[in-house]
Amino acid sequence: MVKILGIETSCDECAAAVVEDGRQVLSNVVATQIPIHAPYNGVVPEIASRMHTEWIGPVVQEALEKAGDGVDGVAVSSRPGLLGSLLVGLSFAKAFAWARGLPFIAVDHMLAHLYASRLSPAGEDPPAYPFLGLLVSGGHSIICRVDNFDCITVMGTTVDDAAGEAFDKVSKYFGFGYPGGTAIDKLARTGDSGAFRFPIPSLHKSGRRYDVSYSGLKNAVINQREQFRVKANPGDADIAASFQKTAVEILLRSLFRAAEDTGLTTIVAGGGVAANSLLRSRLAERAAPGKGFQQFRCIFPPPEFCGDNGAMVAGLGYRFLERGDRSPLNVTASARVQGFRHLPR
Repeated sequence: MVKILGIETSCDECAAAVVEDGRQVLSNVVATQIPIHAPYNGVVPEIASRMHTEWIGPVVQEALEKAGDGVDGVAVSSRPGLLGSLLVGLSFAKAFAWARGLPFIAVDHMLAHLYASRLSPAGEDPPAYPFLGLLVSGGHSIICRVDNFDCITVMGTTVDDAAGEAFDKVSKYFGFGYPGGTAIDKLARTGDSGAFRFPIPSLHKSGRRYDVSYSGLKNAVINQREQFRVKANPGDADIAASFQKTAVEILLRSLFRAAEDTGLTTIVAGGGVAANSLLRSRLAERAAPGKGFQQFRCIFPPPEFCGDNGAMVAGLGYRFLERGDRSPLNVTASARVQGFRHLPR
């Protein structure tokens, strides 16, 4: 049995966890900064990095105490994310590993999100490779083919705003609350999703068959919604429901194209937006037999593993360390990953 300490500080969640043999979560501690950033309706990078500096020691200590009996290696997110925040976690992990003579690995935060569905308890056996990955968060919207824990091929991504970013900006404009994704999801449950018919971009005509775009939708909801209004006197819940319906449809349209073209029938979702209730229910429909369309196996991590957490980092780190991979102690953080940007056609 091999226990790995995972540390995650890529944005505003200060998280640490201990995972055994890449699957069994022994502890998972997340200190959220949501109340601190709520007055700004968004993450303030400098504040985030300062809070990580204050919190990381106690968070790691709590994770270790809950798991008990020490750890055999250390994994940490080093890319992509807010540079200042990443550096706090990376520096702490390096020092921790060096002081205890432990093997150390720096991992990609987005690969860790894809790995989250393999953690126990996930409710079912881990999906076999290859499968389609759907990574949706405040900074990324990625559709990819996943051939192994460290091998993905990006098929489509956003050409402008990420899905989570659109949720946050729409929520901020209307004062729905922070974080925007959670606030809109909750408000939309009492709204009429047919109150507005917001436009869906047609990127496939320019050869971007699997790409998505949210800039136009965001602009339509904020600045042009009267042009798309169907219902008289719509309320805030109607705006939220109509926006969410269109945002999810944009993702699913490109995802189903990728599934059709690759022939892959297993879809694994990850990232904060993967907790969205409408996205989950729409994909659940495609998992049910007898609906008259192609059936998929759709896998979501438990909600506690959708957002940023140390367990997904520890689980992925175990796979690298098991293979014999190590990171040098002079490895540094990277705010972006070239492979996750839009690829020229």
